[in-house]
Amino acid sequence: MIRYWFFAIFITFSVLSCSEEPAAISEGIWLAELQVMDDESLPFNFKLTKENGDYRAEIYNASEVIRVSDIAISNDSITLFLPVFEAYLKGVFTPNTIDGVFYNESLDRTLNFKATFGKTDRFSTNKQSNQLISGVWETRFGLNSPEEYVGKGIFVQNEDKVTGTFRTTTGDYRFLEGIVTGDSLKLSAFDGSHAYLFLAKIKDTILEGFFYSSKDFKKPFIAKRNEVFELPDEDELTYLKPGSEGFDFSFPNEKGTLISFSDQQFKGRPLVVQIMGSWCPNCLDETKFLVEFYKQNAALDIAIVGLAFEHAKTEEKAFASIKKLKDRVGVEYPILLAQYGSVDKQKAQEKLPMLNHVLSYPTTIFIDKQGKVRKIKTGFNGPATGDKYLSFKSEFDAFVRMLASE
Repeated sequence: MIRYWFFAIFITFSVLSCSEEPAAISEGIWLAELQVMDDESLPFNFKLTKENGDYRAEIYNASEVIRVSDIAISNDSITLFLPVFEAYLKGVFTPNTIDGVFYNESLDRTLNFKATFGKTDRFSTNKQSNQLISGVWETRFGLNSPEEYVGKGIFVQNEDKVTGTFRTTTGDYRFLEGIVTGDSLKLSAFDGSHAYLFLAKIKDTILEGFFYSSKDFKKPFIAKRNEVFELPDEDELTYLKPGSEGFDFSFPNEKGTLISFSDQQFKGRPLVVQIMGSWCPNCLDETKFLVEFYKQNAALDIAIVGLAFEHAKTEEKAFASIKKLKDRVGVEYPILLAQYGSVDKQKAQEKLPMLNHVLSYPTTIFIDKQGKVRKIKTGFNGPATGDKYLSFKSEFDAFVRMLASE
């Protein structure tokens, strides 16, 4: 009897063990909501699918699609490791829900989130609206504070749906997507590193509201219609200090070798210097552009070098972040580690003392064959800015070709 009893227990345990398969999670469209300041929810959509036994995801922001191929599932836990950036979404799931956290290691930032299967609308429309916001909006963020700065809202409205972005002197706020409902405008974007939420009331030709980006970031903003408004010229914000002998750098590559401006590989060639960071979405946009231009214009014999300023606390982790960026985007030009442990712009300027300041990541420096700085561009207007991005591409092409032909 005792032997039979142990045998029965063994069989029962074996059956239970074999039946404990990982829980299923629904494939299709999900709505995720990050919890930011004031208990506001920052929504974005993603699609989860399974291919050859492996899960894949696509995150959507207006026309932008971010593909996530590194997804881990263990029992009732799912982790989406976001591409390029040192960040992930991790949560406990049922077939139709996920509850968890978004963690950005580079920024040391955590946001709670929940996701619901089958929801396709980023924001719900509660009231019909006769408000039209298509056009250009002159914007001020951080009103009447030392951090006040200007922006340019550029929006297209189709019925109650709105897409567009805010440009600033240091870059754009990504592919924003949202709605007009009643007298309210709601816009959001999640790019795998940063999360942006804009909530505003519409009063005739005025937008007034708040910009959220985390559980401790909130800035008031006000915008007014102004179809002819332009931001300050990004080519005039950063410059060489008077009396400076020119631009110079000397920073290590991933092998520990110091690479300097005076090295033979840069002599007699136009050089594009990218001041950037692997954690920076606008830098990622610029890097993708530079990679494509570099590959398609090998005959121009130009040189490109990135100078990375990284959040990572150790040199090893900083180079790991740079390697991840290079591998994912296909960067063939060198990216040197200029600084790790901080991306403070004042400290960055101390590493490049010939500049009046480092105002933005990225900042791009154009140097001719004789080693003379010909132009410095602050910030980057990426694909979300539409016509501005197209005009930038045309201007970049023309300017670099001119430098190559001299």
